[in-house]
Amino acid sequence: MLAALVALTGCKREDAASAAPRLAPDAPIPDAFPRETRLSIGDPTVQKQLQLSGDIDRLPFVVDWQNISGGPQTIEAFRAGALDAGAVGDTPPIHATFTGLDVKIVTVYVREKPIYELATAPGVRLSSIHDLRGKKIAYSPGQAQGALVQRALRAARLSPQDVTLVQLASPEFKEALTSRQVDVAPLSGTILRRYLNEYGAEGASSIAHGVRDNLGFLHVRAAVLEDAHKAAALREYVKWRTRAQLWAHAHPDAWIEAYYVKDQGLTAAEGRFLIESAGKPLYPGDWAEAIALTQETVDLLAEASGQKRFEARTIFDLRFQTIGAEAAGAAQGAAPTDRPATAERSTP
Repeated sequence: MLAALVALTGCKREDAASAAPRLAPDAPIPDAFPRETRLSIGDPTVQKQLQLSGDIDRLPFVVDWQNISGGPQTIEAFRAGALDAGAVGDTPPIHATFTGLDVKIVTVYVREKPIYELATAPGVRLSSIHDLRGKKIAYSPGQAQGALVQRALRAARLSPQDVTLVQLASPEFKEALTSRQVDVAPLSGTILRRYLNEYGAEGASSIAHGVRDNLGFLHVRAAVLEDAHKAAALREYVKWRTRAQLWAHAHPDAWIEAYYVKDQGLTAAEGRFLIESAGKPLYPGDWAEAIALTQETVDLLAEASGQKRFEARTIFDLRFQTIGAEAAGAAQGAAPTDRPATAERSTP
């Protein structure tokens, strides 16, 4: 897939870049850019929101939409030069930086409610994160689920040596639980709901982990921001993206029917569960808290993996800091969100 993307987009990407002025990392982002400016974006959910809201045809630039999501796919596409921007959780930009890929975060998105719960295999008893000692835990390095496991262990005052970390891709977690390959795995959304519905009678359960897991980012290849036209178009995309996410939150019935039911094949009840379990999207106009939380994750993962620690602020492009909050304020007819909702961070 990525090879095809490179073949299809490589030439026109170079042509567009050569025509655009070079932008320094600390230079203000210009307001103007040509209508033919192209961005390659992996943001499938927002793409659908833009389609349903009717805004996709109003974007003032050209988008080559890519069906790419999640950290591993996005990082692979970045390395191939086949993607300009991608939506991820809070860990992939850290993992990309550890591996020498230069990325920048241009949007901070905060879920009102936690994403994951710690699900147990049938018959495994877990009343709090302190009971993780001695358990086999599904672990996905480079993804948000992996960082969550490390945060939960630290909150429980446990080390990785106190448990057995079983390295798996996150789509394998549910099957690993049902086959008793692992005792515990972080699950979310309908996967968690369906797992508990199917195996609850056999003793499967889940608990809240009590640590912060509700940050999401739109991040880009840093080289893309050296193109003045692309940087300006990305700033506009952040505005349209925010507006689309808030549209979906404000029109839950239409979003459930068009996306969760018709596009994703879920039931209406499952779609409503996902919306209610996420809460309202929030867009902080000050990224200080997000940077501090990311620094905690950088330090934790560097210690666990032996990677070199770095300053988290270096992967946040503060030229974009207020864009989402300002767009949210305009969309809602209210003042921008100043801070993300406070999530419970105490140890259960």
